[in-house]
Amino acid sequence: MPYVGATVPDEARAEFRALWSEALGPALEAPPTWVLRDFHSPNLLWLPKHKGLARLGILDFQDAVLGPTAYDVASLLQDARVDVAEPAELALLGRYLHHRRAADPDFDGPHFISLYVTLAAQRASKILGIFARLDRRDGKPQYLRHMPRIWAYLQRSLAHPALGPLSDWYGKHVPAWPED
Repeated sequence: MPYVGATVPDEARAEFRALWSEALGPALEAPPTWVLRDFHSPNLLWLPKHKGLARLGILDFQDAVLGPTAYDVASLLQDARVDVAEPAELALLGRYLHHRRAADPDFDGPHFISLYVTLAAQRASKILGIFARLDRRDGKPQYLRHMPRIWAYLQRSLAHPALGPLSDWYGKHVPAWPED
């Protein structure tokens, strides 16, 4: 927010925390699994000499934690450094849901999608702040080129009805990322 010249009154900050606490409640209750948190295309390697899933190598997994599966799916399908067009994101998310349902008939697709958009919005919000800090504090302006993409991902996720109250808060308090 300070990066784009915006300030938020204390009451709005408290509302922000309360809205996120409520929105993230289901994610905290989701069955935990290993989450890499930095699961995106630059951290994936294609290993053609291997077979099946072993063809996919993963870098940068040292910060893995336990968390909801939807976080890494959002990290991959809303890649912070590579444009993922909305039709591609939705097609890949559909394939993921299809395979999860095939593997587990009790898999709750609508609940997963709600978790997905919530965690994608949380992640985009966090990344916007991190990239602004990397520019201002650390003198790394190269991260700014990713800001319009992350902003677009945030808007995409906030459009889901499950995030209506958060979308309203962002619309009221957060100015749009400036166009180039």
